[in-house]
Amino acid sequence: MSESELPLAGRVAYVTGAARGQGRSHCVRLARAGADVVALDACAPVTEHNGYAASTPEDLAETVALVEGEGRKILAREVDVRDAEAQRRLVAEALEQFGRLDIVVANAGVLNWGRLWEIPATQWQDTLDVNLTGVFHTIQAVVPPMIEAGNGGSIITVSSAAGVKAVPGCAHYCASKFGLVGLTNSLAVELGEFGIRVNSIHPYGTDTPMGNDLSMYQLLQDHPTYIHSFSPGALPTDSLIAPNEISDIVVWLAGDASSLVTAAQIPADKGYLKI
Repeated sequence: MSESELPLAGRVAYVTGAARGQGRSHCVRLARAGADVVALDACAPVTEHNGYAASTPEDLAETVALVEGEGRKILAREVDVRDAEAQRRLVAEALEQFGRLDIVVANAGVLNWGRLWEIPATQWQDTLDVNLTGVFHTIQAVVPPMIEAGNGGSIITVSSAAGVKAVPGCAHYCASKFGLVGLTNSLAVELGEFGIRVNSIHPYGTDTPMGNDLSMYQLLQDHPTYIHSFSPGALPTDSLIAPNEISDIVVWLAGDASSLVTAAQIPADKGYLKI
């Protein structure tokens, strides 16, 4: 294939939360664009407060098969992003196997529901630990070898439309995703001199286990005025957004076509943030 068909040939991508949903889609699309993949996922419950089932080892194995089906290599491990030492070990293993890291997609996250003054402290802490501190651990593991290699690179944090426009019923989630914006923008300035770009993407209503959590509807039933904060967006909306549509943006941010873009918040929301 030509360089235009494989714009990420020779590069290696590190993707968190890779067992299913957006993470799996990102792995497959990055592989299709020519990148080898390092995939990690807890593959186990990470909080008792989620209203949807946890990913499994079988889910991660399916991601492996799909990436290999694209003709690329993949190193996959069951790692919780909250485990800083495990991430450092995985990065070392990835460097030994592939020799480099070029692309990082900090995708792992959780979403659950409840009014801020009513949720238990563990629900707040688990959400911040996975969604924000987990990204901190990822950054600390991947950035030093990226700087040392001198190849530049692209780091993509997966925030949310709720990281730009807060919504009721998940203030703890919004806090974590707003926090990612600050992390992303500061890191972009710090890494600019090394040619490493850092951007966040902001999906809304995505067709994943998290996006289909039925406990949200109980919240809206209990507090019907909250529904006004969840508009369908500006474009016609027949269903939740397919993960591969988010992956289009990830692949673009990972490659040279976005070489001028850093410290940006890229919406993937059908115009929801403007409604």
